Amino acid sequence: MDNLFFTEEHEMLRDMVRDFAQNEVAPVARELDASGEFPQALVKQMGELGLMGIPVPEKYGGAGMDTVAYAAAVIELARVDASVAITMAAHTSLGTMPIVLAGSEEQKQKYVPPLAAGEMLGAFGLTEPGAGSDAGNTQTTAVKDGNEFVVNGSKIFITNSGVAGVLTLTARTIIDGERRGIGAFVTPTDVPGLKIGPKEKKMGWRASDTRQLFFEDMRIPAENMLGEPASGFRTFLKTLTGGRISVAALAVGTAEGAYEKALRYATERTAFGKPIHKFQSVGFKLADMATRIEAAKLLVFRAAWLMDQGRDALKNAAMAKLFASEVAMDVTTDAIQIHGGYGYVKEYDVERFFRDAKVLEIGEGTSEIQRLVISRKIVEAITAA
Repeated sequence: MDNLFFTEEHEMLRDMVRDFAQNEVAPVARELDASGEFPQALVKQMGELGLMGIPVPEKYGGAGMDTVAYAAAVIELARVDASVAITMAAHTSLGTMPIVLAGSEEQKQKYVPPLAAGEMLGAFGLTEPGAGSDAGNTQTTAVKDGNEFVVNGSKIFITNSGVAGVLTLTARTIIDGERRGIGAFVTPTDVPGLKIGPKEKKMGWRASDTRQLFFEDMRIPAENMLGEPASGFRTFLKTLTGGRISVAALAVGTAEGAYEKALRYATERTAFGKPIHKFQSVGFKLADMATRIEAAKLLVFRAAWLMDQGRDALKNAAMAKLFASEVAMDVTTDAIQIHGGYGYVKEYDVERFFRDAKVLEIGEGTSEIQRLVISRKIVEAITAA
């Protein structure tokens, strides 16, 4: 597979991230999960290694690499700890790339370099209490008042929101009393009127920072709009495509991490006088796990490659996210089954991978939404032929 999508530069990045994950993240992953403490020190190290701006152009302080490289890095981090992986992924695909994709040159120069260097984190405010799968039902409003927009509303389940220095958000834009569609805005997080809720207590991704945001007459300069009024919907659709590739990569890494632990356990654990992998019930599970992970990985890198070619990756990103997230759930479940009773205790880590896997079928669009996107795209292809 590497020869299909990887250059020597990709391989070097992957190996570097793998070493970092094994040497720096793995020793503290279990402790981070238990305490729920945000991995600030690891984030700083990732910034120093250039991992917080992999797909960001070099002119804005990034590594100038492509989406394939970024997906490979996310996979390697998630193989060890999904909390660290989602912190980096949400910062990059959701917090930084909307500014890179839709920002003015002035906005890019102001916000992107410190984000790409990891000097501050980014977050993306899209989901609302009443607008999750139905993202177009955004109720947050941004009303033009002179040279400012006054923002009111709330967002929920926003990754990195309690630790971010920059927030990108969507809101229904109202100018001169007229609705102008959903706009996208960028703002520092220390602006008056922005209130940040307490950290959510989650089943998985426990060390990542997830909170609710409240906007109470939050005033931001009109120049902080990304693009033109009503272009925010297109901006967040582009963002979601990249975000789905991110989550698909997270899913592949999560599945790989659980599979590797199950494989190792199956070669060491004996029953009835032989290693348990020699029992067909276990051996076939391992074979199915390995096969489905490989298929998911191909879907992820195919979607990433299409994005890098400037082609429409919407359908392929949805396919990758749908398949990889469900593979992660199945693989982590089987990993616990292979471990038996040991799989249910924290010492063996597979229960952590299992808890981390479930949200992959929900975040960045549920499996049901992915199927809706895919079905629409394949029908469009037929009707347009």
